[in-house]
Amino acid sequence: MKSIINKIIDYFGTRAIPGKMEFPKWEKSLSNLQKKISYSFHDMMLLKAALTHKSYLRKKFNDHKMPSPFERMEFLGDSILGFVVSKELFTHYPDDQEGMLSKLKSKIVSETYLTIKANALDLGKYILLSTEEQQSGGQTKPSILSDTMEALICAIYLDGGISAASRFVKHHILTQFENLVNRIELVNYKSILQEYLQARNMAPPEYKTISEEGPQHNKLFLVEVSVNSTIMGKGKGSTKKAAHQEAARLACQKLGI
Repeated sequence: MKSIINKIIDYFGTRAIPGKMEFPKWEKSLSNLQKKISYSFHDMMLLKAALTHKSYLRKKFNDHKMPSPFERMEFLGDSILGFVVSKELFTHYPDDQEGMLSKLKSKIVSETYLTIKANALDLGKYILLSTEEQQSGGQTKPSILSDTMEALICAIYLDGGISAASRFVKHHILTQFENLVNRIELVNYKSILQEYLQARNMAPPEYKTISEEGPQHNKLFLVEVSVNSTIMGKGKGSTKKAAHQEAARLACQKLGI
């Protein structure tokens, strides 16, 4: 295990990953993250590597093709996540067939699911990004959030072994997974938007019916959804429920969920 850690640090060098002098506020915030995930790192360099996005390193070294520990850790973290989830599903559903387990696993390890779980930890605010990536809303992009979750799993594994990584997955990814994957399967954008805002301690979205058109048997509803009094999406549908879903979908798209 130690040899893997040393290879990561030796290959990229400690100077590639920011320290206390460069980002003192970031360093301090990492203590809060460790409390959230109920895990204290023995080697903080691993946590920093998992949270230092490739865009930051490539901008810093002016090398757009530069490999990064983030990508390598994302690769290993993906495999660890898949293993732990498979093991837990195998135990949790002793009578179900492989097809059902595979379908369920694919949803749990999906970008959408991991993004929701990352938002629950407010993981975006701990990721170190290039200025350009920050300005484009990188801290809320599903691709970046899900990749960082996988890199974090890898960091925990390298630091504390498979037991520590398994505990993290169980407590922060598999909690209430049955209800959550069902909502994702139905593409319940209202629920996804609601959970996204709750994770950030924001007020729930507000839906307002703007108009109803057409005869009684063929109605067309127009609904708008607002977040903090700002209109985030307008949806049309033959029912209010359908219009709500479309408005929520557009809001999710605008927020990068």
